[in-house]
Amino acid sequence: MLRILHSLPRTHKLLLLPVATMVTVLGAQKIVTTYQDVQREHRTLDTVIVPLEVDASPGLPSLSFQRSPLGDAIDMASQALDATRNHLPLAKLVDGEALDLDLIDSASASADGDLPLALTRPAASQPEPESAEEALVGARLDQGAVHMAVVVGTIGSGMLDHDGAMVADATSYEVVSDEELGLFENGPVILEKEIATTEPFVPEWQTYTVKQGDTFAVMAQNRLGMGYSEVLRLLDELPDKNALARWRAGNSFDYQLDEDGNLLSLRMMRNARNGFLVERDDAGFEVATIERTGEASQRLFAGTVSGSFTRSAQATGLSSAEISELSRVLGKKLDFRRDTRRGDRFQVLVESDIIDGSSFDPRVLAVQYEGERFDMTLVRNSADSNFYTPDGESLDPAFERYPFEGSYRLSSGFNPNRRHPVTGRVSPHRGTDFAMPIGTPIVAPADGRVEKVANHPTAGRYIVVRHDNGYQTRYLHLSRPLVSRGDRVTMGERIALSGNTGRSTGPHLHYEVLVNNSQVNAMTVDLPENMSLSGDTLVAFQRQAEPLLAALQSGDTGTVVASRRGDDQD
Repeated sequence: MLRILHSLPRTHKLLLLPVATMVTVLGAQKIVTTYQDVQREHRTLDTVIVPLEVDASPGLPSLSFQRSPLGDAIDMASQALDATRNHLPLAKLVDGEALDLDLIDSASASADGDLPLALTRPAASQPEPESAEEALVGARLDQGAVHMAVVVGTIGSGMLDHDGAMVADATSYEVVSDEELGLFENGPVILEKEIATTEPFVPEWQTYTVKQGDTFAVMAQNRLGMGYSEVLRLLDELPDKNALARWRAGNSFDYQLDEDGNLLSLRMMRNARNGFLVERDDAGFEVATIERTGEASQRLFAGTVSGSFTRSAQATGLSSAEISELSRVLGKKLDFRRDTRRGDRFQVLVESDIIDGSSFDPRVLAVQYEGERFDMTLVRNSADSNFYTPDGESLDPAFERYPFEGSYRLSSGFNPNRRHPVTGRVSPHRGTDFAMPIGTPIVAPADGRVEKVANHPTAGRYIVVRHDNGYQTRYLHLSRPLVSRGDRVTMGERIALSGNTGRSTGPHLHYEVLVNNSQVNAMTVDLPENMSLSGDTLVAFQRQAEPLLAALQSGDTGTVVASRRGDDQD
């Protein structure tokens, strides 16, 4: 029968399933009995023994998937259906036609094995059999056997694939109520109490703007939940003691409060770039500095000298800090009092950090000066922040000629044959004297290390420095040294203050330069040449300088460009 079912089309299989199940129920009953026999471990079984046909082969019904001719399968299935009441022959069914079929609850056969098999629908009650023969004839089917028959019929009908998995159109149409499943055995679930949920507290930033007459101590007690002692501790922790003590109307700061209205955090900016952040911790308050980074922006300023160079630079819109750096850079080669002429032109490329529309940390990137007596183009090298010509020549000499800034009168030059004005004897002067007020800063003319700091009855307080190129320098009659023995000094670093100590006729600096431990004329000795870039360092500098030089020539910086001529400025 399973072979017949398997050979039919899917539509007919579904229609035949209930009937085919009962046709094979005797075989299923045997399967269930055998299964239960194994499970119950030789217990007495309440089973129904049904005699088989004389020519029936022993064993279980075959589950082979061999196909049978369609005509034979339909005839055999029709005979099975004709054995039931009020059913049409299967051969007359067409696709899409439905039958009202019920599963039976019992089956019976004659004691001598005569057929046909009697099929009975479920009954409300079933009396107990009076004899074994009656039990054999009208036995009620075991529910496990019914279930196994359905399973076997399902396998034979093709609703399971060869691996035992359900095919795509397998489903269940029986509806089981919640009561049958025992979902509400104790009645419906009723929540007597509402479950309360709470959201975590998240502090929000608030802003306070200072009003006329406000003081931080009073405001902090009224608005920030702070006591007077806490206010004093907070003010003492700040890097700028006057940041909150001496504020002005219109200033503002941000703060956060906890759930109880007490201060958690306070943030105040001194300007658009710098500020501080106060946070409460277990020990009190912790203060951190804030430094905002801005977007680097380049600006080009162009002007013409008219009057002083400083006033001409101011007319272009350069700030005081930018003019100061520009004057320092150009001043290494340009004497503003002697070399500048009316009508000289200059261009300056400046980079600064822009934060909220304000400029911070201006840096001169390149400058070009075109004058009647002096022409020069300089570019900053980002590797060492020094300025070089486009060819890599440095403005900074390896050794400065003068050990001070500014200009002072040479009161006595180097003279190994000088005669003493009183005795008339030769009294060599192996240094150069510069008349200057007591306390004038003395700077190192080159990099080096301090070899000696001492006092002498004739030389007074003095310092000896040995420089990296092997030269030595001496500084006599000082009022106060600013370095100690063994200190490392760099070019331009302050090392002492001039004075009038020792045997001296007036405040001055006695300066000596020694080459191979012999004094030479500091004003005429050949000093080491300028330090220049070379090799890969020069190539990298020129690659960096290329767009800066192009900006000077074209006026296009790619960002903000400001240009103003000062031909008519005084």
